[in-house]
Formats: sequence, structure tokens, C-alpha cells
Amino acid sequence: MTRFEAADPVERRKLYVDAITAHRNRDSGFLTLEADETALGVDPDDGEDVASRDSSDDESDETAAELGIPWVQFGDGTINLDCTDDELDTLKTLLGEFPAFKIDELIRPEDVDGVNVRISAKADPNRIAQFVDDVFLEVYDLPSAFRVWAVEV
Repeated sequence: MTRFEAADPVERRKLYVDAITAHRNRDSGFLTLEADETALGVDPDDGEDVASRDSSDDESDETAAELGIPWVQFGDGTINLDCTDDELDTLKTLLGEFPAFKIDELIRPEDVDGVNVRISAKADPNRIAQFVDDVFLEVYDLPSAFRVWAVEV
């Protein structure tokens, strides 16, 4: 794998497939995909958050900002991500389009707002790539041309 980022929707899905393949070939514990901080309006020069994920109320805005830059991990047939309660509702709706994907576990740490979600994803890399891209676009409400990074493979 030589590419580690992509912004075009078609190229992002190719990146996801390549990252999943590299992860499996390397027999690594997991792979991590992360949205570029500019997708959230974070000034890369000073790291200051100038806009958080789009949410419907002030409390949700604060939770989304606390959760930071959206990321998705994949390993051993499981997708792992953090989200707000509103994003979890959107995720559950999205899962209706991916019947082979099921929520295995919801973890609500006491010291952190939001929820960690573990989803079984027993599917081929292309289907997993479609789901991951839809998570970034629909659950995290990122623009269609956002940049994603394979930060760990």
C-alpha cells in the first residue's frame, strides 16, 4: 500500500479496500481511518476547533466537539467507532441498508460523553468500504469531498 489519503469519493473507497487488504495481509490488530481535520473546520496550523460536527442542539455540538475528529477502525471482522447519541440514531438507520452488519456492543464510558460502537462486518472489502464511507458521510455528516487518512494499518 503506497497511498495513505484520498478525497474523491471513488478514490476514498479504493483507499479503504487497499487499507483493508494491507491490514489483512500484514495480520495487524486493526486499521484506523481518520477524517482530515479540515473537514471539521479545524485550523491545521493551530489545531483550534473553528467548527464542530453539524448537530441539532448546543449540547450535541459540545459532545461532538469533545469526541474530536471522526475515525473508524476495522479489525477481525469488526468496525469500531465513537459517536454521539444523535449520530448513533443515524448509524442505526444506515445499518438498515447493510443487513450483514450488526451492532455487537455499545459501550458508554462514564468519563466520556458519547458511545463506542462495535459492529460485526462479515463482508468483502468492497462492501466494508461502502459502509465506512457512508459512516463518514451520513453519520458524521462530512462533505462529499472530505479527505480521509489511513493513519494506522
